[in-house]
Amino acid sequence: MTQSATPDIAAGRLRPEEIAANFDDVKPPLDRTKALIESSRCYFCHDAPCVEACPTSIDIPNFIRMINTGNTLGAAQEILEANILGGMCARVCPTEILCEDKCVRNTSEDKPVNIGMLQRFAVDHLLQSNHRPFARQKPTGRRVAVVGGGPAGLSCAHSLAMAGHDITIYEARPKLGGLNEYGIAAYKTVNNFAQAEVDFILSIGGISVKAGQTLGRDVTLDQLRKDFDAVFLGFGLAGVNALGLEGEDKLAGVEDAVGYIANLRQAADKSKLKVGRKVVVVGGGNTAIDISVQTKRLGAEDVTLVYRRGPEHMSATWHEQEFAQVNGVKLKHWARPLRLIGQSGAVKEVEFERTALDDRGQLIGTGETFTILCDQVFKAIGQKLVKDPVNGKARESLDLHGGKIAVNEERKTSLNNVWAGGDCIASGIDLTVQSVEDGKLAAKSIDRYLRGGR
Repeated sequence: MTQSATPDIAAGRLRPEEIAANFDDVKPPLDRTKALIESSRCYFCHDAPCVEACPTSIDIPNFIRMINTGNTLGAAQEILEANILGGMCARVCPTEILCEDKCVRNTSEDKPVNIGMLQRFAVDHLLQSNHRPFARQKPTGRRVAVVGGGPAGLSCAHSLAMAGHDITIYEARPKLGGLNEYGIAAYKTVNNFAQAEVDFILSIGGISVKAGQTLGRDVTLDQLRKDFDAVFLGFGLAGVNALGLEGEDKLAGVEDAVGYIANLRQAADKSKLKVGRKVVVVGGGNTAIDISVQTKRLGAEDVTLVYRRGPEHMSATWHEQEFAQVNGVKLKHWARPLRLIGQSGAVKEVEFERTALDDRGQLIGTGETFTILCDQVFKAIGQKLVKDPVNGKARESLDLHGGKIAVNEERKTSLNNVWAGGDCIASGIDLTVQSVEDGKLAAKSIDRYLRGGR
């Protein structure tokens, strides 16, 4: 029997109720009893190492003590004063390499305090109570444009609005939230939490939103600098890195992981999403893990993630790698894609070359190859800044470093009244929590600038 050339990509590989269960909350929240028990494990350290490990410097022992003494709203306010997106960060932060990795409980018990879940418990309690702990100061009459409604932009906008400035957010997509809304695995943020958090941030007042506005197409940096007293750029990375292989733009079944995840996050019925029976993912970061696990949970029978180096070199944490394997994803290391093999216009195989490190530590091909059969290939090898919309025909151009926007420690760019933060800047740290901190630091600097300080 001749095998059909049609790629085996289809919807409904699992029953709708199975898919719904697969995309339920991967970490069910703590109830009050469990939160009290967990909070009692904290030593409430002075000069706690967990605080030093938090990019937003949340006073972790203090908020845990508040939970332990019954002051959950106070705990949430403590968190949100340092990190206004503390609810989402509690869900997606790699706590295993940040605060929980530094917990002193690791020494005595080999099990840290579950800081992330306690943080979620407190913030969720506040959001569900409809309590609004922050008040907007007297309006200053100063106007700030924020380009990008992701974590960095939202953090910056909230801080500046609270200081009394008028903020306009320009967002390319229909909804605010950035990667929180479009890029995080669906099982990490259920019940439309990303938008609930956005609504909470906007409730401070003084923030207007212009959705469907793209820098370079609908508005220019020159115009924003002219119309506003200050500009914050937090639009992330719109470009997607290519494999550089022949046929990747022509063969059916070869897709960008970020685009697929965005569609998955916005799908009203995930059972209608098409997924391959055999899936290959190329990459080694969180996006690669997320697309691998999500395609598996949609019903893909065989999912293989291939990374060019070893597991210790992956930007995805050991916890995420383990999670993928528990979900049935096969991880193959030390291999790079060499060739896409198509049939009748659709991808059917990917040829890989095994890799190794030479005496200088440089990655090299060994000459040994192997192939993996597939119906669908996802590219998850990082994103990049789209330069033309940033600078275009601007009167003055932003300085770039390593393909991203160069900033100083206050997140100020090379242009007089322009700041930037999040994935679009050259920080080397692509985490939601770091983006929040970028927005916060930029807001402090912008506020000083608007008030005549330096």
